Amino acid sequence: MNLSHKADYALRAVCNLSKLPKGKRSSIRLISQEASIPREFLAKVLKDLAASGILVSAKGVQGGFCLKRPAHKISYLDVIEAMNGPLHLSLCTESGECSCYSVDDHCYMHQFWVAQEKVFRNALSKRHFGIKR
Repeated sequence: MNLSHKADYALRAVCNLSKLPKGKRSSIRLISQEASIPREFLAKVLKDLAASGILVSAKGVQGGFCLKRPAHKISYLDVIEAMNGPLHLSLCTESGECSCYSVDDHCYMHQFWVAQEKVFRNALSKRHFGIKR
């Protein structure tokens, strides 16, 4: 399983913005340079992060992007799901009911994937950006 480029770039961008002093904003150009993200792709990522309520954008000379809430209240899971939608490790867990059942209508993998997904989601939800200020 690989993290999508979009989610990876979003994590990098939020990490970059989490280092800003309170009340400061950063430009797409600066985030792109500091986080090694292609500028054109970054613009789409930042737009989606703002639409999901993770970032705030402002136009004008003093414009740019900043976090909408404190960094220590934004989890990795928040950012990944803002980019990719709900996180699932297998098709088996996407709908709540497994569609890959065997001949006897019982999927032997379902409970395994449900348990692994819970552990993974929990780990991502406990990892936050920045430090408490």
